[in-house]
Amino acid sequence: MSNILAIIGKSNVGKSTLFNRLINNNNKAIVNNKKGTTRDRKYGYSEWMGKKFIIIDTGGYIYNAKNILEEKINIQTEMAIKECKIILFLLDCQKELMPTDINLKNKLIKYNKPILLVVNKIDNYQIKIQHNDFYAIGIKNIYYISAINGYGTGGLLNKITTYFKDDKEEDINIPKIAILGKPNVGKSSFLNVITKKKRSIISKYEGTTRDSIDTYYNLYNKKFILIDTAGIRKKTKIKKNIEYYSIVKSIRTLEYSDICIVMIDSKNKIKSQDINIIKLAIKYKKGIIIVINKFDLIKKNNIKLYKKEISIQIKKFNYIPVLYTSVIKKQGIYQVIEKALEIYNNKNQKISTNKINNILLKSINKQPPSAINGKNIKIKYATQLSISSPTFILFCNFPEYIQNSYKNYIKNQLRKNFTLIGVPISLIFRKKKC
Repeated sequence: MSNILAIIGKSNVGKSTLFNRLINNNNKAIVNNKKGTTRDRKYGYSEWMGKKFIIIDTGGYIYNAKNILEEKINIQTEMAIKECKIILFLLDCQKELMPTDINLKNKLIKYNKPILLVVNKIDNYQIKIQHNDFYAIGIKNIYYISAINGYGTGGLLNKITTYFKDDKEEDINIPKIAILGKPNVGKSSFLNVITKKKRSIISKYEGTTRDSIDTYYNLYNKKFILIDTAGIRKKTKIKKNIEYYSIVKSIRTLEYSDICIVMIDSKNKIKSQDINIIKLAIKYKKGIIIVINKFDLIKKNNIKLYKKEISIQIKKFNYIPVLYTSVIKKQGIYQVIEKALEIYNNKNQKISTNKINNILLKSINKQPPSAINGKNIKIKYATQLSISSPTFILFCNFPEYIQNSYKNYIKNQLRKNFTLIGVPISLIFRKKKC
């Protein structure tokens, strides 16, 4: 898709609020009155008057950057400008026009791209009249809006779409792959290596990534979306409000995704918090891969024992594949994506009712469920429901007497005979006279 719009401006002028407004999702970007809340550039889809386009939210451009992190925020903003077709230059009507605003405008002009000057936080027409001094910035196309309540955004969108061409219908079923894990396990580094760009800001400090960051990508002619997330910590370690919202967004990203890559630092092995993330992914019926990153730090003579310990730790989740990577050495990372796409196909496959019954009923007849209270349980037939995760409905005479151990037996037989690696299976038993 070539229709790309970037929202550019200094900190706290309302870029993320406008981003959320334009993509019609008030919970997409973190919105906070603290300077520098958005660090990476974020992507979202929008559609107006039949035209589809991508919007990029950026961190506030920082003059005289005082540290490496601020410099990286500026780099992310500049990368967004290079990617986009049209620039929304956002200013705050409640603040006077400053020399730094003129300097930023001059910087934007050098890219030779259409620029719309958007003056935000307009509450009424009188305020609009009082702020005609924004014409002094030297941009003719000025739009007065209130991102928080939507005033003026319709007219702005009408203008934006005049710069875009009609795109062919996009495939809405693009796999969404979320990279989850505790802070500082290498999630952003993994994303950057895969996309071959400095897509996420990386630093030695935990919690650098605050938002969930979508990257649209094409590998081996297969389209998918990679989502980097803020690290998920234990609740007892969440101290600041902004970090709390980042954790909430990571969980929402998990709900939004199709496949979850649960990344773990090899030095720490699998901890209780990692297990909690896996259980959360299972709860929401997501495809799952466990990735042990920084595996280059494990000594060669310890590898066999190390892998055995990992297999013991996840014995309960033995259908989840475990891959070992070293992002810093670019080892095993592309296999992770290949496996994720394989699991996506597993998750969305539809197995014919005839095929299910031909195989599953043989296993059931070979090992039928135990009689309970003198009741002989007979399973008549099974079929798959047409939903986005493997869910099978089995009809029997006494569904209430099916034990968990037998449910596990059924699941194991399904995994044994069908390609369901990395995918949680749901079973539903319904009453039918046999």
